[in-house]
Amino acid sequence: MDAFAVALGCGASGQARGARAGFRLAFHFGLFQFMMPVAGWAAGVRIERLVSAWDHWIAFGLLVFVGARMIRAGLNPRLETRPGDPSRGLKLVMLAVATSIDAFAIGLSLAMLRVSIWYPSVVIGVVTLGVSMAGFQFGSKLGARFGKRMEVAGGAILLLIGLRILASHVLG
Repeated sequence: MDAFAVALGCGASGQARGARAGFRLAFHFGLFQFMMPVAGWAAGVRIERLVSAWDHWIAFGLLVFVGARMIRAGLNPRLETRPGDPSRGLKLVMLAVATSIDAFAIGLSLAMLRVSIWYPSVVIGVVTLGVSMAGFQFGSKLGARFGKRMEVAGGAILLLIGLRILASHVLG
């Protein structure tokens, strides 16, 4: 659902436009959601404590960074440093990592349960791709209808997701 909400925000911001941008975003979200459990499973229990101590802070920081830039650009359209297309480059990687870092812990858990990782990872990746595409399309329609206000709303969504991730780990 984090990937859905981030895709919705990216579509609503108007910074990523068109079916190709939506597919790039959804594909990378799905790919990272597939890869992270596999990486977590491969890492096993050796680094679980280290990762679980920092994963929420990493996701929080990445989402706050991108979300704040979107809000700033939405509130001041004369800024020359626009946040740019979130479906390309480093922003895409940052968003994909931020929305999939919890999947690493799922892979660790599956390793401890001695469960095969491939089927769950494929399902997670395919479902994430589908819901991310739907979120992007819905967000794009909202953005087209409501304009710059949706760029601010999209940034706010990213900030809220970051806060939710942080709160769920800190507060238990």
